[in-house]
Amino acid sequence: MPPMFTVLVAARRNGFSRDWHGLPVQILAAILIATMSAAPALPQTVPSGAPTPKGAEQGTPEPDEVIPAESAGAANPVRRLPMAQTTHHELTLGDRHLAFSATAGAITLTDPQDRPEADIAFVAYRLDGSDPDRRPVTFVVNGGPGASSAYLHLGALGPWLVPIDVNRIVPSQPVERIANPDTWLAFTDLVFVDPVGTGFSRLVDPDDRLRGRYLSIDGDADALSDFILRWLTDNDRLRAPKFFVGESYGGFRGPLVAERLQTDLGVALSGLILVSSVLDFGWWLQPEHAPLPTASLLPSLAATAMEAEGGFDPEQLKAIEDYADGPYVTDFLQGLSDEAAVARMVDRVTELTGLDREIVARADGRVDMELFAREVFRDAGRSASIYDGTVAGTDPFPASPGRRSADPVLDALTTPLTGAVLAHYRDTLDWLPDRRYLLLNAGVSQAWDWSEGRGQPEVVGALRRTLALDPGLRVLVVHGYTDLITPYFASELILRQLPADMQDRVQIQTYRGGHMFYMREDSRSALRRDARSLYFPHANESVPVR
Repeated sequence: MPPMFTVLVAARRNGFSRDWHGLPVQILAAILIATMSAAPALPQTVPSGAPTPKGAEQGTPEPDEVIPAESAGAANPVRRLPMAQTTHHELTLGDRHLAFSATAGAITLTDPQDRPEADIAFVAYRLDGSDPDRRPVTFVVNGGPGASSAYLHLGALGPWLVPIDVNRIVPSQPVERIANPDTWLAFTDLVFVDPVGTGFSRLVDPDDRLRGRYLSIDGDADALSDFILRWLTDNDRLRAPKFFVGESYGGFRGPLVAERLQTDLGVALSGLILVSSVLDFGWWLQPEHAPLPTASLLPSLAATAMEAEGGFDPEQLKAIEDYADGPYVTDFLQGLSDEAAVARMVDRVTELTGLDREIVARADGRVDMELFAREVFRDAGRSASIYDGTVAGTDPFPASPGRRSADPVLDALTTPLTGAVLAHYRDTLDWLPDRRYLLLNAGVSQAWDWSEGRGQPEVVGALRRTLALDPGLRVLVVHGYTDLITPYFASELILRQLPADMQDRVQIQTYRGGHMFYMREDSRSALRRDARSLYFPHANESVPVR
């Protein structure tokens, strides 16, 4: 979500990617947040030109539309969401005919005294005539933190799709929705969930205590777990096979939610699908002398160079992976005083990335995400996206040594996707609240509490504990080859460290494309195929096996 840990992005843009090893994460996050004023801000409100709900204006959001500094209070009550609305639809997709219901609404989470705390908006699609005890149900979230579920909803999994030309995303392009031939509704019911501060979801009375709890790693995972239990209970689906899909920070949420459901709420997931996710944020906050962040990015840089030259070759990329975790790391660890090792790195990295050798030499063969995005298309006056290195936009400041342009994927996508999701709520779902829809809320990421003390935010431990407790749980981890912000090879290196018996239940797949690789039709179809095999691991099955 897409949108990935926007504080980390800002830190990287300001040169702080791996300089503060050993600081408590709360201090680190505070320093990173302070850098946001110097970094290009991610969109916080509905962009100009997008359709907005009645009464919503551009500019400064109203108190219930962001996470305010003080409680709304009785003098400024927060508007509540309307009652849920269910509509019925039919789609013909090739030789398949889907008849289904769509419910748009909200579940209110409460405190132990049953006082309302948060309205969590959702859209649920359920196939008509299916057995509620055997039909899988999948809960879907995006990331940020601060991103709504619209990216996966209208970009990959839902019954309708917003077609996007990934090579040229234009904010002013016409908005259309078409039937999605790759919708997962063919094999699972779908519930798209917007966490607090995203989409239409808000805190009911946002005082400091509630903000601090809901906008945190643990509080967010608790809220999503509570939402899932409530939805399952309200819809009599506790006996159904249950799955969780999370993109970007949503993938980080996955193991935490699985563990809380499993150990605290008595709900077992059958599977996790982690899309373009970070499993260990500490991996990327290592200092300059740590080789693993740079080494794990190198295959994505090489894949981008291959795509730019029209010669993408997975077998060649495998050889590059072997170089990255072998000779590259060995030469890296020899240090800067070993001129021969540095020269070998510079020569090979120049060859793999297509960058000018002088640029690679100045970096001592250690090319990071921002340097590559700034330089790879500089001769053409363009700057690459960190969300997909193959996508470039016109550089408004071509003489600047640093990257100062909006991202040609994430930022360009905000207007058409916001317009499409609002039109979908209005025209298809017949449910459009009188409040602003927040596709991507930078205020949430700025306020996020990473609360890990002197540790580091990671979910590998939660994943190991959950897999250990339930031998029936299966996991699919998916990435795009040319995603620079959550490189696929990092997840592979991390997951190699799982015990052997767990690795048998964790599948890794990589597709052509970037962070939102599913915007490419071939990659979206491949994701659907691989996901379905997680739900139905044996041929001719009609229901997942526990």
